[in-house]
Amino acid sequence: MSTKEPATCLSEVGSSNQLETNNSNYVSHVKKLLHRRMLVGISDGRFFLGTFYCVDKQGNIILQDAVEYRSTRRSAPSPMEQRVLAIMLIPSSCWKTCHVDCSIEEQLSLMSLGEQNS
Repeated sequence: MSTKEPATCLSEVGSSNQLETNNSNYVSHVKKLLHRRMLVGISDGRFFLGTFYCVDKQGNIILQDAVEYRSTRRSAPSPMEQRVLAIMLIPSSCWKTCHVDCSIEEQLSLMSLGEQNS
């Protein structure tokens, strides 16, 4: 599930009443994702796995108990290096993909957010 689509759709809404309705809809969906495991891929190829803590109005994601994964190009026994981080802020300009552990029904519900405003 990529959460960039709702932010894009939100900027395309014209009416302020419609914006408030859509805003509360997005907030309720995001609240359901709190404290779940989230995998975020960023533009330089690294991935962060942690507990989803919050997202701000700018789209920055904060993960708690995060682990950074990056590929190693040298001949190491493990193709991925990992580094444990306490708390991680991932700027919206950096993250490209975002996946959350949730049921199929929740995934379909979240995917429909982007379609509502298309």
